[in-house]
Amino acid sequence: MQQSAPGCLPLLRRRSGGTFWGEAAGAAVPLASGVTGAKMPEQPLNLLFVMTDHQRADSIGAVQSGVEVTPNLNRLASAGVWFQRAYTTCPLCVPARTALATGVYPTQNGVVCNDWSGASAGNFPPLHELLAAAGYDVGHIGVHHIRVRPDLRRRVEFAFWVDSGDYRRHMAALGLDVAPEGGSRMFQREVTELQDGRLVRQWYSSTRTAVWPYAAEHFLDAYYCRRAVDWLRRPHPRPFALFLYLWAPHPPLRVPEPFASIFAPDRIDLPANVGRPALNEPAGRRASMPAQLAEGLDEAAWRRVWAAHLGLVNLADQGIGSVLRALDASGLASRTLTVFTVDHGEHLGQHAMYQKMEMYEPAVRVPLIIRLPGAWTGVSAVPVSHLDVVPTVCDCLGLSRPDAPSDGESLGPTVEQGLPPHARPVFLQYSGNATRGVIRRAVVHGRWKYVYTPDDAPELFDLEDDPLETLNVAGCPENAARLIRLHRLVRRWHRARRDWVSYESGMSALAAAGNCPRPLA
Repeated sequence: MQQSAPGCLPLLRRRSGGTFWGEAAGAAVPLASGVTGAKMPEQPLNLLFVMTDHQRADSIGAVQSGVEVTPNLNRLASAGVWFQRAYTTCPLCVPARTALATGVYPTQNGVVCNDWSGASAGNFPPLHELLAAAGYDVGHIGVHHIRVRPDLRRRVEFAFWVDSGDYRRHMAALGLDVAPEGGSRMFQREVTELQDGRLVRQWYSSTRTAVWPYAAEHFLDAYYCRRAVDWLRRPHPRPFALFLYLWAPHPPLRVPEPFASIFAPDRIDLPANVGRPALNEPAGRRASMPAQLAEGLDEAAWRRVWAAHLGLVNLADQGIGSVLRALDASGLASRTLTVFTVDHGEHLGQHAMYQKMEMYEPAVRVPLIIRLPGAWTGVSAVPVSHLDVVPTVCDCLGLSRPDAPSDGESLGPTVEQGLPPHARPVFLQYSGNATRGVIRRAVVHGRWKYVYTPDDAPELFDLEDDPLETLNVAGCPENAARLIRLHRLVRRWHRARRDWVSYESGMSALAAAGNCPRPLA
């Protein structure tokens, strides 16, 4: 994927999409860059918090098929701080979003899987509650995947709440059926999944692509963005916090026009490891769900998947652009902290995998952009975590932090003054999808990533020399001491955060390491 250089994000000419949001779809967001050291306004700042789902970190600044993938987010990045090495805590929706909202690591807050009922959730105050307690009008638009106890809507008296139920009622009033013709199974694939110690057959979103049959204005995320624009156009006598959670580019890959046709499949620049597992991949990796979902696809199929996925990313970007324009038109942009991030990424065929649920960079590295009016603008390449978002927002807005445990560090000094983030290890976990199942624990420490899987071979990647993670160097003798240090680091962090996983089998695997095949010259 082509990308412009950090700090240099040119806006390219692209195809017009008509009046998707009531304006030219290709219009750029008129945002002014901040000035280092500028005096902050005395009145409380508002918060605009935007998330998409499944969007890769390398989408920011990317050009594919001659088209800029995210022109509006690129403009936001140039007017704020773009954290290029931000990581999710878990490559799965509910645990990632819950950890992000609470600032508490998944094994500590209890939500390690897609626990839709919230049975495992703990009593940890989310960011929404902190804002409401500080006198903010809090609005929610979009998907609701945060699980705390009591539930989010019982903890917070929302001034505004819009979710998928509102969208379904809106579509029904128009006489439009959101279900795909032939049923949802048409866009799913059956795989074998480990659930609570036993193998079961389960259906998950597949790589099938199609054109969505209605006008783009009726698409879910277009609806959400229009509601967000309506919110921003209201009078706001009190400071507000608007959380906008978009669904795109989450599969199924049903894409409305013109977005279905923007990216020509044969012109997409695919990463070199699409369809290719890493050398020295652990023996059990092909049994994982992402590997099963990718079975049987050739390069032409992956190109179609990329074209559909990028179309959805571009659709989300255009919606976000309409929201940012409404913020600017309201005169509130200079008094609003804006945050953009994603729950997790998407493999799109890299490592011969689809969806997320693994510890490879396409799945765990996420976009993170924070724009504080009047503050520093630039790019940071230091690894940071989703856990850092809550303390950062609290610092930037001048809010008191909760007494509950917090596993992140504030990035406020970077956002406000351009000081480099504290260089530290960033931890990740995966514990299964619907229930506890496949286990992964990982750490990113500088240029190195270590992945621990009980009873399987360890993984170690040099992200500086091998950013695509094509070669697992865990077995190389020169890395033996480093491997043990990183394993102990992972074990210490997770045990301090209520992890139930045994780390002793990993020590056996480390002791057995020593086979270090290299790729042929």
